[in-house]
Amino acid sequence: MDLARTEVTEAKARPGKGRSRGGAARLGLMAVPVAFFALFFAYPVSAIVGRGLHIDGAWQFGRITEVLGQSDIRHVLWFTTWQALASTALTLLIALPGAYVFARFDFPGKQVLRAVVTVPFVLPTVVVGTAFLALLGRGGLLDELWGVRLDTTVWAILLAHVFFNYAVVVRTVGGLWAQLDPRQEEAARMLGASRFRAWRTVTLPALGPAVAAAALMVFLFTFTSFGVVQILGGPAYSTLEVEIYRQTAQLLDLPTAAVLTIVQFAAVGLILAVHAWTVRRRESALKLVDAATVARRPRGAGQWTLLGLVIATVAVLILLPLGVLIQRSFDGPDGFGFAYYKELTSAEGGAFLVPPIEAVGNSLRYAIVATAIAVVIGGLAAAALTRRAGRLVRGFDALLMLPLGVSAVTVGFGFLITLDKPPLDLRSSWILVPLAQALVGVPFVVRTMLPVLRAVDGRLREAAAVLGASPLRAWREVDLPMVRRALLIAAGFAFAVSLGEFGATVFIARPDNPTLPVAVARLLGRAGDLNYGQAMALSAILMVVCAVSLLLLERIRTDRTTGEF
Repeated sequence: MDLARTEVTEAKARPGKGRSRGGAARLGLMAVPVAFFALFFAYPVSAIVGRGLHIDGAWQFGRITEVLGQSDIRHVLWFTTWQALASTALTLLIALPGAYVFARFDFPGKQVLRAVVTVPFVLPTVVVGTAFLALLGRGGLLDELWGVRLDTTVWAILLAHVFFNYAVVVRTVGGLWAQLDPRQEEAARMLGASRFRAWRTVTLPALGPAVAAAALMVFLFTFTSFGVVQILGGPAYSTLEVEIYRQTAQLLDLPTAAVLTIVQFAAVGLILAVHAWTVRRRESALKLVDAATVARRPRGAGQWTLLGLVIATVAVLILLPLGVLIQRSFDGPDGFGFAYYKELTSAEGGAFLVPPIEAVGNSLRYAIVATAIAVVIGGLAAAALTRRAGRLVRGFDALLMLPLGVSAVTVGFGFLITLDKPPLDLRSSWILVPLAQALVGVPFVVRTMLPVLRAVDGRLREAAAVLGASPLRAWREVDLPMVRRALLIAAGFAFAVSLGEFGATVFIARPDNPTLPVAVARLLGRAGDLNYGQAMALSAILMVVCAVSLLLLERIRTDRTTGEF
């Protein structure tokens, strides 16, 4: 052991060679993810933009000002921006008390409740829209009880966005809050500060970067909202993503779609740049403690009241829409029963070439393959990002997040027009759907794995190398045992979000192999109670699968925070 320690010390004395080997290893790890994103993200998106703006052998950049000068496009831009701001503010207002409760309180059922609040985030937006349609729409619970309908109003969109993004704030802010040392705030109280002043001057500044990061992520998801707005907003409301879909799929106006894609890409790039800055501040500026030492049972009437209010909020905001969705799925034409579920086994009616129930098996198979791809690509990317480096690596980190904000509609349509020639003639291949789903899963794998990989002591790897272990064996013997749980959690999140991917899959899923979100959207797009009931049944199935996945994740989750999610 002394010999190993001596050789490690000597290796550290040769920093130039070590940095060179480290840089070469980082570039090697980055090669596969960069190639994957270049081929299946940058290429399709740039092809769509090129076809829209490169007309008759020349670039038509004047089209940008022409499109942005249209009053209806300006209205779309304005609505997209202000509804995202309103959704973000409302989500923070409602979710921050929940973040505090999950961070500082220990109570029975906490793991189950954490899984429950995360279910909406991994549900496809089309299912979120369906749940709120069952609650707020024609024949919904509010309509039956009080004759109130909120579908086709902005309030339905805002509430659905809060429902969808509640977990982002709880996990991002609550994850950091759980690791802040409470003794700092207690010291301020002992020096005479009131409870509110101690929180405002000590805790709030420390939470600032996490709150900013959560707000930016919520803004990003609501700025690019598609399924929720399409189902609940009606023709009066359209975000950039919805308008890109309309211009691409319905009007076949690629120049306008290309301009809107550029605008969305620029906005998303700015948001992600600010988000990366807030994450770096959070990582470097705080001294954290083990979260297990902070949580305790509520004390006093005030804390128990706060816990009760948070549970009530979760019940009304999250459980009620999901419960109404399940209730509608059993409310058949002949009374309460399994009529709509039985209809899923029949292909009659013309909505599908196969029975709708086959979408369940298709989605599971696609999601398993997409998860494997996302874990490999995201794992390599996280390993490359383990050691902080310069602008190249920070740019690579931002690249990995782009699929969460860039139009999935553009990516899906880009797949169709680019991956249609040898050697990548994939347009009729089943692998196209998992590739699109993996693009969304990779960011979750990276964000989950990266903090854990950075926590592994590099001296352990160096000692294994000195003792003769190859890089692969060193990774298997040193890193893998320490990151196994995080790897399982990352795979679980990738699986759940792959199940729910809709924006790109709606273009590339074949009629004889629909996925669950595509099947739900097609059923909702057809008139009749039977189609509506089958959409509710499929949505309920997908919700149960996602809920079970998250409950399993909570069981293997460590007490310490694993990544941002």
